[in-house]
Amino acid sequence: MTLLYQTHSPFARKALVFAHEVGLADQLNVVHHETSPTVRNDVVFTENPLGKVPVLLRQGLAPIFDSDVICAYLDTLHEREPLIPAASERRWQALQVQAVAQGIAEAGIAVRWETVRRPETLRYPALAEGYEAKLVASYDWLEVSLDTGADLHVGHIGLATALAWLQFRDLPSFRSGRPRLSEWFDAFAQRPSMLATPLFGDTHDIRIQVPETRRDRANFPSR
Repeated sequence: MTLLYQTHSPFARKALVFAHEVGLADQLNVVHHETSPTVRNDVVFTENPLGKVPVLLRQGLAPIFDSDVICAYLDTLHEREPLIPAASERRWQALQVQAVAQGIAEAGIAVRWETVRRPETLRYPALAEGYEAKLVASYDWLEVSLDTGADLHVGHIGLATALAWLQFRDLPSFRSGRPRLSEWFDAFAQRPSMLATPLFGDTHDIRIQVPETRRDRANFPSR
């Protein structure tokens, strides 16, 4: 299988961390692709009409896209304990944390558009403030509601990769006044799956010329 990836995407990293946690990472050929709403990536659009990564390419089968769907598919391919619980309250807790993780990553992206990525004259500070409020409220909810002693599930992976990205992009911090959440994240960040998938690189909202040496480096480094 081939995973169309981006080295600075929290959603792509979530799928790859999940693959590591269920023992499938060595079955993936990971290929980095730059994507942005303002710069069309024709390779990615061919496989996903939304033009976004991650996308999982399967030989003889249709592509699968969206990190949640990819994780759900990968969870059917291994013989370990499922990371998406099948039933009971544990399932709903896992999916709830996954939803919050998705939301804070999306809110962080929106904040970056209104503070960094959009041309300064087009930025809307009130919108940035609104999304920052969503981040703060979510951090507070996680500090109280996250079951830090629960067995690993998909929600934990989504949350850890989202928080790591928010920290990577220097967005409003989840650490101040939230010792439970901070301690949980610091421990999770040391898992081999996280150490093997470091975030790096920048988003490009205008087309740039990619050097040959970088273009040829298709596989994500294992480190």
